[in-house]
Amino acid sequence: MRHASVQHAEGIHARPAEQIARLATQYSSEVILVRDSQRVDAKSILSVLTLGAHQGIELIVEAIGPDAEDAVEAVAQLVQSDFPVESPTDNQ
Repeated sequence: MRHASVQHAEGIHARPAEQIARLATQYSSEVILVRDSQRVDAKSILSVLTLGAHQGIELIVEAIGPDAEDAVEAVAQLVQSDFPVESPTDNQ
């Protein structure tokens, strides 16, 4: 378990929720985000969006499974980041 404060100025909207879900699915562990009494599956974009997590909100990141510690650390770091925009691959 680790506490993570949302840093992104616009909070967790569609793009950050997708990044969280994509990262969480890289782990075999169950990854959970908690806000107050609401617990959601971090691997589900829609579930993450239901948290309504705006800037400054503190979330708890939990995981259960073989790679739980790594999953918690990675997801918590992403939540606390500015959700960097991925640059498109240059195909030239």
